[in-house]
Amino acid sequence: MTILADLRSRTHTWHRPSAVAAAALAVVALLCVAAMVLDQRTLGGAPLWAKPFKFAVSGALYFATWSWLVSLLPRFRRTAAGLTNLLVLIFAAEYVLLVFQAARGRASHFNVETPQDAAIFGTMAAMIAVLWVATLALTVLVLFTKVPDRASRWAVRTGAVLSLAGISLGQLMTNPTAQQLAQWKSGGRPSMVGGHTVGLEDGGPGLPILGWSTVGGDLRIPHFVGMHALQALPLLAIALVALAARFPRLRDDVVRARLVLIGAAGYAGLIALVTWQALRAQPIVHPDAATLGAFAVLAAAVGLGSWAAVRVR
Repeated sequence: MTILADLRSRTHTWHRPSAVAAAALAVVALLCVAAMVLDQRTLGGAPLWAKPFKFAVSGALYFATWSWLVSLLPRFRRTAAGLTNLLVLIFAAEYVLLVFQAARGRASHFNVETPQDAAIFGTMAAMIAVLWVATLALTVLVLFTKVPDRASRWAVRTGAVLSLAGISLGQLMTNPTAQQLAQWKSGGRPSMVGGHTVGLEDGGPGLPILGWSTVGGDLRIPHFVGMHALQALPLLAIALVALAARFPRLRDDVVRARLVLIGAAGYAGLIALVTWQALRAQPIVHPDAATLGAFAVLAAAVGLGSWAAVRVR
């Protein structure tokens, strides 16, 4: 059974609480768009409700994917369902705190300006740690899931592992910046501890909605790219199945599995590349020659690997 057929046949067995959470977050994302139109306030140079919007979209994708993945498990499904229920509860609580801070016009992450802000950020940090552990446990269960179609199997496994790595990259944003450390050394007390912009303070010019810095490195980019491998690689497997009707060579599941593995390797390389770029304080929209050269090598390797995967019998 292919991943495409599996999506059609298993919908009724998907994990219901996470499916409901995904649908609810999709509605919340639309409400955030309305809020951005009606409430023109900004925070750190970005629309006040842009962050809740991004979290809602990302959460909807995350829970829709896990709702489906839990249905694939031949064993330990009850354990996986319990872990996924925990993820829903943690994310919901974290999102309430995020919206609460947005409504107050306050930053939710890294903000320690007041005791209340510090308590909220500390609570959210603890929630993220539990979410990471639960995701790790679910990833281990997925690694031992036997999906009949080889391409689908490797898409699920590599996507889960890379997604966990992407979540882990969020830890880079919790380290104090040089400016914050300097404040401490001089006897001051910074209002923020950590940040996502490398080389500059948070809040400068950024891309619309996404907010990614256009003047410095931004650690949110590798975090985002890595986390959504869980959607990108299964979508690649689905696309290969759809293309098989036109390209007979793709009807061979071995060929599709090779292409998925090459895609996963290329995706891992992309995560490494955008992480390297961000850590060098380089904005995503202004790559230097080294970044462009590395990207060209990565693209060429994926292209040649894909050609070989299709040609070699």
